[in-house]
Amino acid sequence: MKTLLTLCLACCALSTTTVFANTEQGGQYKELGTWQVHYIAFPSTVLQPKIAQHYGIERSNYNAVINISVLDKKSKAAQKVSLSGTAKNLLGHTEQLSFKEIVDGEAIYYIAELGYSNEELYRFNLDIKGQNKTEVLKFQQKFYVD
Repeated sequence: MKTLLTLCLACCALSTTTVFANTEQGGQYKELGTWQVHYIAFPSTVLQPKIAQHYGIERSNYNAVINISVLDKKSKAAQKVSLSGTAKNLLGHTEQLSFKEIVDGEAIYYIAELGYSNEELYRFNLDIKGQNKTEVLKFQQKFYVD
């Protein structure tokens, strides 16, 4: 659903404490090799109930959605990749992230969920594998409970 992309891009404006971000064209991304990797982490309550249900996402004040999309830098075509990684809080607690692929027309998204507490800061370290190469995306995000 293009609704998910639109909603995720709108959430970029809500995100705070993100590092390594380029903000051209209103989104957060990092150029890694030949890829432009767009990323966002936001509270799951931002999603409409129908959209969350459709994608099997739990809506909760204590649950975040991490959304990653990988584009070719030149053609801007979505790239099929393998994603794995961790989220680590300031106390050193590490969560392994499990990404699921969502294909919507020509768009490809990778989403994972993460539980959090109020004002909890997580550092993300993601391995992106595809086209016989691996790149690493690092960013951090602070989450708030409504």
